[in-house]
Parts: sequence; structure tokens; C-alpha cells
Amino acid sequence: MKPSVTNLRQDNTHRLIPARYDDDTVLNRIADDARELQTLIELDSGTNDRLTGEANLLPGISVHELLFGVEYAPVVNAAFTHSHPEGSRFNGSDRGAWYAGFELKTSQAEVAFHKSQELQEVDWQEPETFTFDDYLADFRGTFHDIRGGRAGFRQVLDPDSYAASQELAQQLLAEGSAGIVYPSVRYSKGNCIACFRPTLVTNVRQDQTLTLTFRRANAAPRW
Repeated sequence: MKPSVTNLRQDNTHRLIPARYDDDTVLNRIADDARELQTLIELDSGTNDRLTGEANLLPGISVHELLFGVEYAPVVNAAFTHSHPEGSRFNGSDRGAWYAGFELKTSQAEVAFHKSQELQEVDWQEPETFTFDDYLADFRGTFHDIRGGRAGFRQVLDPDSYAASQELAQQLLAEGSAGIVYPSVRYSKGNCIACFRPTLVTNVRQDQTLTLTFRRANAAPRW
């Protein structure tokens, strides 16, 4: 069963990305001198999947699909070249996607769930704080759509497994799909997008910075 399609016009979607210092600032803090700094930069570049992808050396995505010369191109490219080793809901390990919530609360719920899972996996019992930058983006295009309580896609929205959703995404990607619009699994009132194509992530701009705090791994998070 294949999802129906919708002509999407959605502005101000929210993608929360961990806030970090610029790479040069971080490396400067741990390098003793200019020679060591250059060595660290070269080592970092050699293991940076975004730079590898931009050099057309990743198997899952071609350099011709990535963005160059537009604002926040590295941020967009990183979403497609830095994939989780086990993949995510609508992508495998060899190619990422741009995930975003239509509403900020949706993105917050999605991120909080995954951070909570990470802390529980290591049984973290101390207070922990994460800081995120909120990146807004607009979308125009024809996307596959599994919103609206479509019973045939219940397995695709399984809260505990990505098996069915990754299989569907692989099929749609191979057929040229732009991506999938779907109801949030972590926030019942929310909707999300998984965009498969970097060029369709448009008008990217950075908005506010947000802080997520846990008192301990299994405690309710606070934004």
C-alpha cells in the first residue's frame, strides 16, 4: 500500500539541532600550538561525514544533491550526510533526511523523547542540560502523506520500531519521492515532515536557542 500525495505549502517548520561552538573554537581550546591545531583540523575533516559527502565520497547521497552557495547549506547538508548508525524513522544508516515539526511543541516532544532514551540507556541519574538551536525552513512541493488516521500505516508509526517505516522510505526514495508528511509519534497533536531532498529545504534561518533540562534520566523534561 502506497501513501497518497499532497501538495504541501508549509512555512516555519522547526528543526532543533544541538547548539555547538564553531569547530575552530573547540579545536583551538585543545591545541597547544598552530601545528597541532592544523593536525586536529585535518583529523576532524577526515572523519566529518558532511565534508566527505561534499567531496562526493558517501555511497548514500551524491554531491549533486547537496547544497552549495546558499545560506545554511552546511546545516542542511549535515542532515543528509550525518545519519544515525541504525537510521531513523524514515531513513537508513547510509543517508539522512531533514526532519522537522510543523509546530515547535512537536519538535520539542520528539527531541525530548530521544534525549530521554539516551539518558536511560546509560542509567544517567544526575541533572543534565542540552541546548538546541531552532532552525526554521519552508516547504513547497508534492509529498507523500500518511496523516489522517490511515490504518494501513499503523506499523509505519510504530513507537518502538523503525523497520516498517524504513522499508517504506527506501521504496519511496527509490521512486523519486520528495519525502513524507506524518503525524508525530511523540506528540499527539503534532505533524512532522521527513524531507528526502536537500534542495526542497528552503528559506532556512536560525531562530531562538532553547534549553532542555532533565533532573535524571526517567524524569519529565523541562524546556
